[in-house]
Amino acid sequence: MSIQSETQVVTQSTTQTDDGEHERFTHLVLEGYTPKDGEFVALENSVVAGMVNATPVRALCGKVWVPGRDPKKYPLCPTCKEIAESLGWSLPNA
Repeated sequence: MSIQSETQVVTQSTTQTDDGEHERFTHLVLEGYTPKDGEFVALENSVVAGMVNATPVRALCGKVWVPGRDPKKYPLCPTCKEIAESLGWSLPNA
């Protein structure tokens, strides 16, 4: 005699966004990439769409927030900068 049981696992994913009050940095967001032999491939992570639609974006450092402030007013996030440089990106004023 065998007893079969079925287990159902329900997971719920939530994204906690940061209003940025405790950490004021300009963050770098990867919005897409261009393969060597191809055209630009857009990702769903658009800062402009985030500003217009009030949807969160994810920075290279992992911070998730809804963009809305002028990034020119804040220093560059050191973690984003380090990641971008390790990828060989050229950064203005870096």
